Amino acid sequence: MTQGTGDGVGQGVGQGVGTLADQAYRAISDRLVTLQIRPGEPINDERIAAELGFGRTPVREALKRLEHERLIVAYPRRGTFATEVHIADLGYISEVRRRLEPLAADLAARRAGEADRAALERLLARLADASGAGADLIRLDMTLHRAIYAATRNPYLEDTLVRYDNLATRIWCLFLDRLPGLAGHVQEHGPLLRAVIDGDAEKAAALAEGHVEGFEKAIRSLI
Repeated sequence: MTQGTGDGVGQGVGQGVGTLADQAYRAISDRLVTLQIRPGEPINDERIAAELGFGRTPVREALKRLEHERLIVAYPRRGTFATEVHIADLGYISEVRRRLEPLAADLAARRAGEADRAALERLLARLADASGAGADLIRLDMTLHRAIYAATRNPYLEDTLVRYDNLATRIWCLFLDRLPGLAGHVQEHGPLLRAVIDGDAEKAAALAEGHVEGFEKAIRSLI
């Protein structure tokens, strides 16, 4: 159930395009996570289906998944809305990620196959040339995370971390204009990717933990 197609947001290593519902899910999730759909904004399945070129059935299936992942909320007789971003949730989200991100990095370093490592090498080269607008860097950050999650070969851990990374990224996007050093934060993935590619599980886990802690500190410095 990992999100993304091609080199876009959420593409797992070796992940296919998926069903129409999967494609709708990825497209809507991308808009929610990067705040193109603003917190509290109403979600109209008919309008989104028309905008994205999907039928209403795959869009409705996608919205059910997104509600489970706390990206949207449905109220009886009121409608469906993008969930609000609550800074108070940062501690809870980080609490989970501090445990699971190092585990994912460790497992990826141990389990990544030849194709996984080749894909991570390509991402490492892409990272070295990374520049551009904040939204592009955000998407690259998400792609890097998901490539590591996919390389764990544990679909349950992968899906869980995608969900929590989405929630963390929404908080990040909320402060995007006020956060200095965005490119530097994304570039931190370079040593992490290298450790995974080289099979250095202990180093990969330590770098992943430091990355999560650095993210939380950066946000807290602004609130």
